[in-house]
Amino acid sequence: MSVLSGHVVVCIFSTADSPLIGLRNLVMPLRASNFSYHELKTIVLLGDLDYIKREWDMLCNFPKVAVLPGSPMCRADLRAVNVNLCDMCVILSPNNQSQEQDPCLQDKEAILCSLNIKSMQFDDSIGLLQANSQGGHSWILPGTPIGGGTGRAGFLPPGFNNAFSPASSPDNNVSRRGSTMGSNVPMITELVNDGNVQFLDQDDDDDPDTELYLTQPFACGTAFTISVLDSLMSATYFNDNALTLIRTLITGGATHELEQILAEGSGMRGGYSTPETLRNRDRCKVAQIPMMDGPFQAFGNGGCYGDLFVSALKSYNLLAFGIYRFRDAECNTKNPSSKRYVICNPPYEFKLCTTDMIFCLQQFDRNPMDMRSNSFSQSQSHLMRGKQKNRPTKKKYDADFDV
Repeated sequence: MSVLSGHVVVCIFSTADSPLIGLRNLVMPLRASNFSYHELKTIVLLGDLDYIKREWDMLCNFPKVAVLPGSPMCRADLRAVNVNLCDMCVILSPNNQSQEQDPCLQDKEAILCSLNIKSMQFDDSIGLLQANSQGGHSWILPGTPIGGGTGRAGFLPPGFNNAFSPASSPDNNVSRRGSTMGSNVPMITELVNDGNVQFLDQDDDDDPDTELYLTQPFACGTAFTISVLDSLMSATYFNDNALTLIRTLITGGATHELEQILAEGSGMRGGYSTPETLRNRDRCKVAQIPMMDGPFQAFGNGGCYGDLFVSALKSYNLLAFGIYRFRDAECNTKNPSSKRYVICNPPYEFKLCTTDMIFCLQQFDRNPMDMRSNSFSQSQSHLMRGKQKNRPTKKKYDADFDV
């Protein structure tokens, strides 16, 4: 029996009387139209059911979104969503802090949840969960009463069947082995106060007075603060082209028309698929290409970043712009860390490692396949071979990547 894996877990601390935090803004970039259906990762919302119901009208039309009522502080609930098998765990800070509250206590829920996950131990085996085996947890379809007694149940939106529940999966095997140590679970924690970043990593010896952008959690992408949005706002004020780049990298290319519709409160609604609307999907998207295998394997052992950049551009129509590298890739340590950091726009002579991943802009897949495996390297390698056989002209390439 296979289990839910390769998904995104969203930990929510807001309660029924808390202000809305806007979960739609988090889900929309993960459901951008330039993603094919088989590329979408399942999103599991873990939190208070009464609060999620208040935002459900804005989420119910998105595919592959599931809900498990519970508490992100409860380890049984975290195991029920297979947090050790997820591709990312997003911990949202509650939006009910008081202005008079101590700044160090504003992020206590998010920090405690992060530390709780890092201290967990997981069995080194496949099939950790079966239906109804963790404190009465089960995944049911809409229309069925939720809760009852001490047991709690998850519900799925219309069109989302039990094929993506922990009891079953579209594939017969789990492509990602998962983490046996909670410290290796990929996660990002939202913080209200920049100074609280010092509490996220117990093994971090940074000075508490260090600026946020110089801290290890921020460099490794495990912490996100509200002040980052203020920096982006300042950047767009002085350079209007920055907004186009940010929209492409973060929001998936949301248009002004869509933003205006959402501002009027219309919400996300379905429509007819016409050739004109389908052409809007033909735009670039951000991808991570592993160096371990696939088309860039030859550059992985001491190759130059500049050679990879030229090869990706000429052969596969990929625009590389950064490297995602293990923190201890160049250190001979007995227990290397699983944390990675981003190197933006390296010089031509920059040496590459086999374990690196390359950030790049990739064209929309016009011939998506019904992939049975969640393995990124296998699907990406197949995609690269297809792009090499049908390489468009330079004029077409310039049009696709006009961001």
